[in-house]
Amino acid sequence: MSPRRDRAAFTPIHDAMSRAVADRVFPGAVLLIDAGGTIALCEAFGHAALVPAPEPMTADTVFDVASLTKPLVTATLTLSLVADGRLTLDAPIGRYVPSWREGAKARATIRHLLTHTSGLPAWKPLYRDLDPSQIATPEGKRRVIDDVEREPLETEPGAASRYSDLGFILLGSLIEREAGRPLDRLAADRIFTPLGLPSMSYRPIGAPLAWDRVARVASTEACPWRGRVLRGEVHDENAYAMGGVSGHAGLFADARDVHRLVRAWRDARTGRAARWPAALVDEFLTRQGGLGDGGWALGWTVPTPPSTSGSRFSPRSFGHLGFTGTSVWVDPDRDLTVVLLTNRVHPDRTNEALAAFRPAIHDLIYETVVGGSVR
Repeated sequence: MSPRRDRAAFTPIHDAMSRAVADRVFPGAVLLIDAGGTIALCEAFGHAALVPAPEPMTADTVFDVASLTKPLVTATLTLSLVADGRLTLDAPIGRYVPSWREGAKARATIRHLLTHTSGLPAWKPLYRDLDPSQIATPEGKRRVIDDVEREPLETEPGAASRYSDLGFILLGSLIEREAGRPLDRLAADRIFTPLGLPSMSYRPIGAPLAWDRVARVASTEACPWRGRVLRGEVHDENAYAMGGVSGHAGLFADARDVHRLVRAWRDARTGRAARWPAALVDEFLTRQGGLGDGGWALGWTVPTPPSTSGSRFSPRSFGHLGFTGTSVWVDPDRDLTVVLLTNRVHPDRTNEALAAFRPAIHDLIYETVVGGSVR
């Protein structure tokens, strides 16, 4: 690919993002485009907050990236522990979780959790079952994990794809058991610090902000359950009930750090970096046929029409979305990475206009950067 880097070429993208703000697709966003290994664009649009008062978005705004936690933390830690021989992808979950040693659960593996084919339900409001005194406490976290471990399977492991927060809550807990350390500290030691990701962090409930000022964090929902506009605390209710640290949600980061971590995966896959074995990284980033509908790699989604990456990204692409309005998509065949972070749930999660905008903007980016060539 010979990416087009002249500034004028990005005018259509800039205009589309500005229109999206004006049309209330989202209050604000940061868009980062890596073309050919170079950041060709990293620009902020709109507002980091609208209520109680408008505040401008900046390129270094930190977002609650929601389910991007799944690939960026949980899959990355799984990759790291598999590389170290601490975990085995096709080992039964029951090897690590004693309550999963009977019935259909005995046939479920870590690979099933990573591909959302374990048979667990998609989601349950587990936070509602806690006493208010247990919310955001170690006891509350244990209760949530116990509930997930006891949850009956809806399908036989490997038979069906069902995107599951519960599966990644279980996987995060499994990682903590095997490593003997809390997920946030393990992620800091194995991912954030070695890769130099200063904005990337969990935000444990009650801990001081890890950033210079609250204004650097984009606001999310005016949450009816908590009775306040959320800013710098996790949006996901189950993750909040667990104290802000979970395998399915809880990560905060800016666009450049999301890009740096994704780039580390890409560099390891191509052998440009030896942080993780290239063959193992390639396995994680490859569509897992024969499991469910085959729409998943290990912790990552892959393009399955209609894809949120639009219609132009190659079949070897990989990415993920977050409920708060975040996404990352990587096309290794075109050497193109797109990080789109928005606060679309601010101040109300019912705004779903991003669903139509996201594939359209990825198509526009592809056409602008790649120049319309398809390889």
